[in-house]
Amino acid sequence: MMGGILIKNAELITMNKREEILRGDIRIKDDLIVEIGSGLVPLPEETVIDATGRTVIPGFVQTHIHLCQTLFRGKADDLELMDWLRKRIWPLEAAHDGESLYYSAMLGIGELISSGTTTIVDMETVHHTDYAFQAIAKSGIRALSGKVMMDQKGGDVPEALQEETAASLQESVDLLEKWNGYDGGRIRYAFSPRFVISCTEPLLTEVRDLSARYGVKVHTHASENQGEIEIVQAMTGMRNIVYLDHIGLANERLILAHCIWLDEEERRILRERGVHVSHCPGSNLKLSSGIADTPGLIHEHVSVSLGADGAPCNNNLDMFNEMRLAALIQKPLHGPTAMDAKSVFRMATIGGAKAVGMENEIGSIEVGKKADLAILNLYNFHTFPSFDVDPISRIVYSATRADVETTIINGKILMDRGILKTVDKETVLREADRSIQRLLARTPLG
Repeated sequence: MMGGILIKNAELITMNKREEILRGDIRIKDDLIVEIGSGLVPLPEETVIDATGRTVIPGFVQTHIHLCQTLFRGKADDLELMDWLRKRIWPLEAAHDGESLYYSAMLGIGELISSGTTTIVDMETVHHTDYAFQAIAKSGIRALSGKVMMDQKGGDVPEALQEETAASLQESVDLLEKWNGYDGGRIRYAFSPRFVISCTEPLLTEVRDLSARYGVKVHTHASENQGEIEIVQAMTGMRNIVYLDHIGLANERLILAHCIWLDEEERRILRERGVHVSHCPGSNLKLSSGIADTPGLIHEHVSVSLGADGAPCNNNLDMFNEMRLAALIQKPLHGPTAMDAKSVFRMATIGGAKAVGMENEIGSIEVGKKADLAILNLYNFHTFPSFDVDPISRIVYSATRADVETTIINGKILMDRGILKTVDKETVLREADRSIQRLLARTPLG
């Protein structure tokens, strides 16, 4: 919108340092919020959104997503992690072609934008990653993404996913140099070694050095499953996070998905090194992996944010679902106040922004920040009564993704009253079905 946008008469959940909840207007010019106030007068060139009776929130930041897996939704149910990977996910990833990866990414992005997520940290598969970046670029979503890295030989990994170390590193650097900083920084690269089991130490130490050289994030998995930890200990003689620290990867550039099974030394490393943890409660429950001690980590001042993980282990990419689960699963273990609504909403917004190193640009509604916003319509049976109810409580415990009316990313309206502007829904749904049929023909699943 070259002329800018004026959002009028909204309830604003700012998540600024004072966590203010205001009523008023937001003026957007180019990609930035330039004014917040009441009674702002529309300029002739502005698009005006009447948000009377609506709630505006910072766009959600999901810090662990696999767009490459969206096509596999419903194809890997009721399995634990290692069987899930070996029997279903790795064979299907190995079958991907460029077109199938593009539509898998678009399918996920359409779901994410429709449910108010504006920024993702995405891990792709071994091949065809440029097609996922093309989808990210076209859709307008903000993303950190990277090709997955898997150079450890043997095991049950399909041959098509087994890489040579030098080739994996070179392809990652080539993608970084092409896409990192695209569209004024809307797209950024993140080195994405899958997990310790699938990566050699030479690859991981080179990722450490490249991350420092380019100043980009490293995104991987750790301590999700007890069987996984046993394999890592057999390989390295150390627990996951101790090993990552041993080779110098544990630092503020590292985003670790899951972190369920931690000992005291690992918690200390996370805290002292400034590592960011992405909590994925829906995935952790469905894969029967366990329940992460997020209240304890937050109490110890570890950076914790939220992610939906992938469509075949959740089976949706809905931040409303993740917030509600993140709050509820802790209460039987630690008491009713262990994870309150505001703490969870903080993880979903400014907490995610901190994880990606963009807390000065996104994650809250403030002048000078990027215009990444979602507009909610909470005027419905499941969110009423509204009188004298904490608005954040309404969002975390009552609202659903169906309540998202409009999504704005980087100052552009990408969904307007439920209609996606950059993702052709009919084409994506049709091509998603065609693509998964093609993949299943290549890789029949037992």
